[in-house]
Amino acid sequence: MKSVMTTTISAADAAGRFPSSSDLESIQGNIQRAAARLEAAEKLAGNHEAVVKEAGDACFAKYSYLKNPGEAGDSQEKVNKCYRDIDHYMRIVNYTLVVGGTGPLDEWAIAGGREVYRTLNLPAAAYIAAFTFTRDRLCVPRDMSAQAGVEYAAALDYIINALS
Repeated sequence: MKSVMTTTISAADAAGRFPSSSDLESIQGNIQRAAARLEAAEKLAGNHEAVVKEAGDACFAKYSYLKNPGEAGDSQEKVNKCYRDIDHYMRIVNYTLVVGGTGPLDEWAIAGGREVYRTLNLPAAAYIAAFTFTRDRLCVPRDMSAQAGVEYAAALDYIINALS
């Protein structure tokens, strides 16, 4: 799995060199933010059911047409699958926070995500709305510390931008 550390080491190895001072500073910064990322991951894990429900509700509130006949959420089974997908993405966001790099999102969520949505006629915009709501709903210090909030929002921004 790709993280800041594995990416840095791989790049240095591919170039046949030791990690540079800049490489080591990048790793040091990643390590310094680890406690905040782990706090955000813990808070997300402890509240994931509420986060998923609120995100899905926001998605269907913004795109209410999705529940019309022939649309992506025209049955309870399809609506449940939407919530399941949001839960899956949030679990991968959690893994990304733990790892400290975008590897989990790149490998398990984004690669092929847009193609799957296109094939199944699922609007990526609805998922983007769910993640945007989740990011914007974050309240510091109610939900987590300021630095943990920065890390959490950055992971959500990454997935929002990747699906856009």
